[in-house]
Amino acid sequence: MFTGIIEEVGEVVEAGEGTLRIRAPLILQDTKLGDSIAINGVDLTVAEIAGDTFFANLMPETYRRSNLGELRPGDRVNLERSCRPTDRLSGHIVRGVVEGTGTIESFMPEGDAVIVRIRAPRELLKYMVVKGPVCIDGISLTIIAKDAESFSVSLVQYTQEHTNLVGRKPGDRVNLETDILARYVDALLEARAQEAGQ
Repeated sequence: MFTGIIEEVGEVVEAGEGTLRIRAPLILQDTKLGDSIAINGVDLTVAEIAGDTFFANLMPETYRRSNLGELRPGDRVNLERSCRPTDRLSGHIVRGVVEGTGTIESFMPEGDAVIVRIRAPRELLKYMVVKGPVCIDGISLTIIAKDAESFSVSLVQYTQEHTNLVGRKPGDRVNLETDILARYVDALLEARAQEAGQ
């Protein structure tokens, strides 16, 4: 489990078929083999540590559901280690299971903040509510607006400075994970409706 609070922006060193190596000196200080690290919101297992880099394997399903297949050496990625039972939950409950991708539509300055609008699939938008949580490339954010095809979030200065999101551009794909609680409620209500219909 993760919180969506980014600990470090790492750098892709190697990206190949089923493999990914990231430079991340900060989070590797107390990381060991087998630990989980969310890379742009995707929960991956540390398979090798060499100096200030770690290596993870990727499955075909990861490529289908996320933007990790588009990564190239030099790209910056958001990184977060998995939670410990004693950690504060500063963001929201994030599983590190990317459900799909969205496309950045625009960046709009608003005072010190930046409003980011993202076009998303309808099957994910149905689990999003204004003032509810969403995870974008591993970043825990609050939805401030939503319509039938897109949603918007506001990036405070800290998020602008400590994640890779403002370095992206319109047209870039981002990983999305919706609120697990909304998914559970929807599944329970659907099951109840099916039982009532029988």
